[in-house]
This record gives sequence, structure tokens and C-alpha cells, in this order.
Amino acid sequence: MDTQKIFVIEDDENIRELVKVALEGYGYRTETFETAEAALACIEAAQPALAVFDLMLPGMDGLSAIRQIRDMKKVKDIPIIVLTAKDKEYDKVVGLDGGADDYMTKPFGVLELAARVRSLLRRSTREAQPESGEKLTLGRLTVDMAAREVYVGEHKIVLTYKEYELLTYLMENRMRVVPREELLDKLWDYNADIETRTLDIHIRTLRQKLGEEGSAYIRTVRSVGYRFCIPE
Repeated sequence: MDTQKIFVIEDDENIRELVKVALEGYGYRTETFETAEAALACIEAAQPALAVFDLMLPGMDGLSAIRQIRDMKKVKDIPIIVLTAKDKEYDKVVGLDGGADDYMTKPFGVLELAARVRSLLRRSTREAQPESGEKLTLGRLTVDMAAREVYVGEHKIVLTYKEYELLTYLMENRMRVVPREELLDKLWDYNADIETRTLDIHIRTLRQKLGEEGSAYIRTVRSVGYRFCIPE
């Protein structure tokens, strides 16, 4: 049985208990918190395998807390799922752009939550492998694999963990169109049973961060997926 620990940060007691009971029913251990400050105070010592964050919290909001976690050496790479209000596109965008790996809209089903947790944990386990020292340069874009740094010309751009994985996967497969289903499977472990706009939002924020050539680097192939191209 899985004994990985998951932090749940949610100020609504009913939702907090629902997530706790659901995850423990799948064999995970949970620690629950009403505030971001309480979670941040012990997250490095506890080193959970994953965190579920509500964005709207009393005191420090979830987005500010996630940004702090991404700067903590011991836990900066843990998968994070954010909980957002139903159909609030802005919350989804800022949550993923702020360092989250996925989102769930309220109300949500516990079966889908558990599926997303399992997918992120499987993916993070596979990603915990040493990086090569390779540098990949295409056009004005350079990726330093060892340092996990990305440059457009001489300008360093800051990507979230998933944005970096998405960019490098597209660059390494630049000779072909990469289907949406493949990206969701390879980078998130999601199968066709999970509906998500996570990929769309990551593509959008990644293009924005790459600057005026972002849409030229990452081309949409309608009804199929995406292809990395070098702007002319």
C-alpha cells in the first residue's frame, strides 16, 4: 500500500476533510492545513510527495505560497495541484504560471482527484533522474539541460517545472507533430479518460514567456497537436 505523504491546504473544512478521507482511502498519508503559513512552516521538514493547494486562503494566498515552495531547495520540485473556483479561467492560468502542475475546479470528483494525484506522483518519480550535460540550441533558443535553464538570445527566461518539460519534449521531437494525447501521456501520465485543459494553459504561458517569437516556435496543428519550429 502507498504511504506517500500529501499536504492538503484548504480553509473550507468540508472540502479539506473530503480530500483527506479520499486520499487516505487510496493509501496515502495526509497532513491538512487551514492556512498557507501553517503548511510552509513545516513543509521542508516533512518533505511531502505532493501538495494540494486552494488558491483562495485567509492570510497568504495559495499562489504566493507555491512561489515560495518553488524557491525551497528540499521541496522545490514536488508536484502541486491547485483548487480553483468553477470556470474561473484566470485562476487556472495564474495557478499554473505560478508553479502549479495541474488544477481541479470545484466541485470536483474524488475519483478524478485520486487519478491526477497518482499520475503526478508517477511522473515525478520518473523525473527524479540525473540530467545530462547537453545544451540544445535551436534558433535563438538555448536549453541548458544540466542547469535546467532556458535562454532566448542572451536573456534567461524563468519557466515552471512543467513548462520546461513541455518545451524540451517539443524541441527533442521537432521533426514531427506531437499529438496532444502523447504530451498528456508522457508529461502528465493522463489517459483519454481524464479531461483537462492543463496542456492548453501551459502552451499559452510558455509561448508568452518565449516572447514575440513564442507562437512561431510552438505551432498549433489543428485537431492533432503541436510542433516545434525554428522561426525564419
